[in-house]
Amino acid sequence: MQGAAAHRAHQAPSTMGALGRPGTILLTYLLAALELTCLFMQFSILPYLSRRLGLDPVAFGYLQTTFGVLQLLGGPIFGRFADQRGARAALSLSFLAATAFYLLLAAACSPALPGVLLLFASRLPSVLMHTLPAAQMVITDLTEPEERPAALGRLGLCFGVGVILGSLLGGTLSTACGLHCPAVVASMANLLGAVLSFTCIPASTKGASVSAQAAQPGAPKLSVFDLKAITRLLLLPGVLPVFLVKVASGFPSGLFMIMFSIISMDFFQLEAAQAGYLMSFFGILQMVIQGLVIGRLSRRFSEEALLRASVLVFVVVGLAMALMSNILHFCFLMPGLVFSLCALNVVTDSMLTKAVSATDTGTMLGLCASVQPLTRTVGPTIGGLLYRSFGVPIFGHVQLAVNFVIFLFLWRNPVSHKGDKAR
Repeated sequence: MQGAAAHRAHQAPSTMGALGRPGTILLTYLLAALELTCLFMQFSILPYLSRRLGLDPVAFGYLQTTFGVLQLLGGPIFGRFADQRGARAALSLSFLAATAFYLLLAAACSPALPGVLLLFASRLPSVLMHTLPAAQMVITDLTEPEERPAALGRLGLCFGVGVILGSLLGGTLSTACGLHCPAVVASMANLLGAVLSFTCIPASTKGASVSAQAAQPGAPKLSVFDLKAITRLLLLPGVLPVFLVKVASGFPSGLFMIMFSIISMDFFQLEAAQAGYLMSFFGILQMVIQGLVIGRLSRRFSEEALLRASVLVFVVVGLAMALMSNILHFCFLMPGLVFSLCALNVVTDSMLTKAVSATDTGTMLGLCASVQPLTRTVGPTIGGLLYRSFGVPIFGHVQLAVNFVIFLFLWRNPVSHKGDKAR
């Protein structure tokens, strides 16, 4: 504890600025909540805008795939940029890209402009829209290893706020003022986020010794686009097994969530309002579990124990999903599904950032942030084929089989590592 206090005392004067460490962390949470709220505002109007512009389901799928591919490609590069240029530059760049994203989306709503072209063009800035990984980097840099799972878990509160507030605002503003209104409001909110990031977030949240090490006069100048340096992280001890578990364990549930809008209409026979209530329930569960439950569990159990628990619950939820026949069954299994998703993401992010040096935490979190876009890129095709061929139970069977194999692997091959290279 004395070593941690000394580390913070050494770090605060050189990097924390006027807000101090607690103020910087709080502002980071607020900025993440702002960005997620705007993102879910966009999600709430995008299907209606696409329909108004005449896009068929195939073209809408291309639009979603474009977004996923750009996020997939941009995640690791953005993370490396954050490591080299610091938190202030990373957050400011992300919010500026989001401002352009929403301005183009608002322009696509105008009948006087080529809407379809602008709608696809609005996806281009998403290659630099990575506010959540940048926020995770700040939290990682400013917390001690034993505090990290709880601190990262609190970002789940931001996600829940984004789901609930963004969906509510998107629907309300589009109904009252038109489809362009949520996009205009989101662009102004992201411009505010860029101003707050540039004026209040410190240039670097890494320790003074780490910053000096990264800027040694004799060291070769590092490139943001150095793919070898990015992939090198995956070959470090203790990284690749955890990363593969992160990708494989969450992939089956990711397929289900991608197909959920169709499943809710065809299988559960839900109306649009009922599906919205269900998503609000999902957001509330994520707020409670990731923001409150995961942090408390991380103080009592090791990260490897929580990782095994998340995979085991995935197995049980997969079995229940294969047997469910109505929406009530899904509501009962949803807490287990949300717990597994939250625990998997928080614990693996924490373990992976501890396995790399402090100069590479942003790049590592950028790689982690590419997992979800990867699912969004290949998921619609795979999920659609599985759903059309085998129905809803296949998602439960796949989740059960994949996570049972992963659980056996974790039981026989511990993936925890000793020490902490980040400090």
